[in-house]
Amino acid sequence: MAEEAKTLRKISAAFKDLADTVDSKTLDVEVAPFSHACSLVSPLFGCLGIAFKFAEMDYVAKVVDLSEASKSIQTLESMLELDIEHKTLKVAGSHSRNLLRVKRGIDMVRVLFEQILVTEGNSLKDPASKAYAQVFAPHHGWAIRKAVAAGMYALPTKAQLLKKLNEDEASARIEMQNYVAASAPVIQYVDKLFLSRELGIDW
Repeated sequence: MAEEAKTLRKISAAFKDLADTVDSKTLDVEVAPFSHACSLVSPLFGCLGIAFKFAEMDYVAKVVDLSEASKSIQTLESMLELDIEHKTLKVAGSHSRNLLRVKRGIDMVRVLFEQILVTEGNSLKDPASKAYAQVFAPHHGWAIRKAVAAGMYALPTKAQLLKKLNEDEASARIEMQNYVAASAPVIQYVDKLFLSRELGIDW
């Protein structure tokens, strides 16, 4: 049963598969495995408590949308092209807009893991604050930033987080490193889809 609950291992394995697709340079990333990998990240936001409650709700809703889209749209590229074609690209709730939001979620977790790996001690306040400041804060208004700052005081400790994730320190470090390495090319791939069409990624 313990093996079943290894959230970090599932996440890092799913993103490794996506990274392999990106690295192949011959295959497009499909919406179904992408949305599945992203759905595995959802419990992490829940484990971080009130500070990331807004992120969890927003992220989960957007991943569900991409998962639904995968039933009729095969690749991330064709999803973007459809929104361009229908002039729905920047409409609230469009698949492409949701893809950008989900990408920020997996990027925030990447930075969080990077920071946890280099930060001594049991507190997550520093790693979580840095990850939020780097990825989410530029896109949030003053009220949300203030609410998140207040919520940082209610973060679990690193030990509590690992317990929730059913990991020990050694296994968690390996899987966090694996996720950081695997998610980077996937995040770059999504950014490139938008930037190569001169659409920007900050909306």
